[in-house]
Amino acid sequence: MKNNVQLMTYIDRLTGSDTQTLSNILNDQLANLFSGVHLLPFYYPIDGSDAGFDPIDHTQVDSRLGDWNDVKKLGEGYELMADLIVNHMSAQSKEFKDVLENGKESPYWDLFLTKDKVFPNGLSSEEFEKIYRPRPGSCFTTFALPNNESADFWTTFTDNQIDIDITSELGKDYLLRILKTFSENNIKSIRLDAAGYALKKAGTSCFMLDETFEFIDELSKTANDLGIETLVEIHSYYQTQIDIAKRVDRVYDFALPPLVLHSIFSKDFTALVKWLTISPRNCITVLDTHDGIGIIDVGPMNGKPGLLNNDEIDNLVETIHVNSAGESQKATGAAASNVDLYQVNCTYYDALGQNDLDYLVARAIQFFSPGTPQVYYAGLLVEKNAMELLSKTNVGRDINRPYLDSTDIENALNKPFTKAMVSLIQLRNNSDAFNGEFTVNSDSSALEMKWKKDEHNATLVVDLANRSAQIQITEKNDTRIVCLNTLLN
Repeated sequence: MKNNVQLMTYIDRLTGSDTQTLSNILNDQLANLFSGVHLLPFYYPIDGSDAGFDPIDHTQVDSRLGDWNDVKKLGEGYELMADLIVNHMSAQSKEFKDVLENGKESPYWDLFLTKDKVFPNGLSSEEFEKIYRPRPGSCFTTFALPNNESADFWTTFTDNQIDIDITSELGKDYLLRILKTFSENNIKSIRLDAAGYALKKAGTSCFMLDETFEFIDELSKTANDLGIETLVEIHSYYQTQIDIAKRVDRVYDFALPPLVLHSIFSKDFTALVKWLTISPRNCITVLDTHDGIGIIDVGPMNGKPGLLNNDEIDNLVETIHVNSAGESQKATGAAASNVDLYQVNCTYYDALGQNDLDYLVARAIQFFSPGTPQVYYAGLLVEKNAMELLSKTNVGRDINRPYLDSTDIENALNKPFTKAMVSLIQLRNNSDAFNGEFTVNSDSSALEMKWKKDEHNATLVVDLANRSAQIQITEKNDTRIVCLNTLLN
């Protein structure tokens, strides 16, 4: 993957159309901005209960978006990333419907994970309490089978997402078939979605076990042999990300988004600088994604201290709610049907109170942080909370998953802030300094981030007390200074 800014987007929600339209937008309105694109689930169907993360057929492009030839062609001009949803598939899939019709006689019975497979001697209340849950409620759903029988299937996320038994031969063959399809169609990277939940073992949390690391190792090697890099997506304790990074191609820096918010809210960079000195260098940096703003990634866990303490996290969450005028509360937790216990659902722009300078400073910090930057389509175009969509679907994360079209893009690109954002992306892409050595310094409210390679230097200086930020770029003997306040005018 090139060390340039990447785009993360749904095909239909950015374009209002299909893959060919996305290609046109990338080559026209967004020309020369992104070297790679993470295509969020484009499998059949894109409009299931979880926006494509509950595929009926993981190897079929939703016909409304085109076909694999369209994806393959797009991959000729851009490095493409796609999601490998390793933990589950749709309850509407032909495989699971066959299981419901034929029970244990179904040829697909071993593809899915039942409670009995993990707990053959029964599940005690103590064992149940140990299981880590990303969402409230039980991790099992009872389905009726033939002959008045029933079975409790693992449904880690929703009852329409049936967990796969990745230890079975059918489960292994299923994942390999997807990988081969990706390899044949110019997918150069995969994001291992929900990989932390894929391996279950009695008496454990069933999350990020030693066996999970082994599974990720094996799957990553298989992908690498097919010419595909792996990106692991896990929201967990910050040290877990450091450990995972040593074993895979790339991890997300999910600690960065809440730490940047905390820094701006508190006018104190201490926690952020601590993280940047130890964070994985083989990471993808983000501020916003199709999910919410992660909180668990910076908090304490199991008695171990976090990058932020509980009081700081409470203040962070409450400030987001205040800045968004309470809109984030309507999309988070019990207020929305698709709840996540570890995330706050809100656009990053609204989390910062729609303050243009703070948002531009946040993006500059992201672009200067170690790793390859990825920008979410709604963040690129500075979208506000999609309250109308949220009220229609009552799915919390839809607050940051707007449906746009080419007119919306054109209008957004004409805004002064978006033009400033484009300038930052171009600066990040064009300076060779970002391929060199990174240093960071801070005295609480002031931050200096510096990259140096030979005669190329790039330095970001942010002073929260004076509300000023500037970038100095040196290319051989030529030095220029970019003031972020001026970029907005």
